[in-house]
Amino acid sequence: MRFTKDNQPAGYHTIKFDATALPSGIYFYRLTTGSYAVTKKMLYLK
Repeated sequence: MRFTKDNQPAGYHTIKFDATALPSGIYFYRLTTGSYAVTKKMLYLK
């Protein structure tokens, strides 16, 4: 997986999430901007 903490210009961005090495389960991910942060839940089933 490739994640970046660098600043990005405004607009739409895509990150490819490769979960092939992870077991099935519930995962949490966090999206953060300047003054906004949200944590979401993801269900991954093989």
